Amino acid sequence: MSLPLPPLQPILSVPDSALAADLHPSPNIEARQAGYRTDLIVLHYTGMASAAKAIDWLSRPESRVSAHYVVDLDGRITQLVAESMRAWHAGVSVWQGETDINSLSVGIEIQNPGHEDGYHDFPAEQMRAVAALCRDIGARHGVRPERVLAHSDIAPSRKIDPGEKFDWAWLAAEGVGHWVEPMAVDATDDGLCAGASGPRVAEMQGLLRDYGYGCADHGELDLPTQVVIKAFQRHFRPARVDGRIDRSTVATLDKLIRALPRPLVA
Repeated sequence: MSLPLPPLQPILSVPDSALAADLHPSPNIEARQAGYRTDLIVLHYTGMASAAKAIDWLSRPESRVSAHYVVDLDGRITQLVAESMRAWHAGVSVWQGETDINSLSVGIEIQNPGHEDGYHDFPAEQMRAVAALCRDIGARHGVRPERVLAHSDIAPSRKIDPGEKFDWAWLAAEGVGHWVEPMAVDATDDGLCAGASGPRVAEMQGLLRDYGYGCADHGELDLPTQVVIKAFQRHFRPARVDGRIDRSTVATLDKLIRALPRPLVA
């Protein structure tokens, strides 16, 4: 079944959040699928030289991409798409078996040039704005902490943003997202690497799937599994992002699952 075409005029005349300082409507929108409610927030980085360039690109019909909000380095927030509409930010993605992430989510682009062009820390003012915006969206839509995700979580084979320098621990302390203190990395523990197989690999794949990642459970540490492990590490154990199954990664993931407020529903 084909999705509806975007409307001729964007539906955005007043901001959904009082935190948005600017409106810059994007035409790259459509209706959310019937029966879907907004219960997920996806955080991205822009991967562009400036927020102004990102906003321009996200507003061009030929780009075929958009997001609900862009947060600049100084914390200034621009809204591009009404929260009631389906923005085109997630792409091919999956979480807890759901593949139409765009119909479930609000997408926030955070200004950072990205890994290929001088990836740097996210300034304090920017992080405060991201936290405030997520709290505001979460309160209005009832988004649970574990439903605030990285683009790399939902699309690990394609995306690595917002990356290992994004301070998820600080964000959780501000009331946004799900986090546990990761088990310290043991430099002597190389873990299982590419080509490994057996019960330990199957256990790791099962834990990743339990948390929500799209991961096969065939017991082989193949490239797709490594990519998912890296995505998990990048978000929840950023001290070493290597795609290996070591004690720190397994223990951190197990602890994270145990800390969930209630069992996940498949």
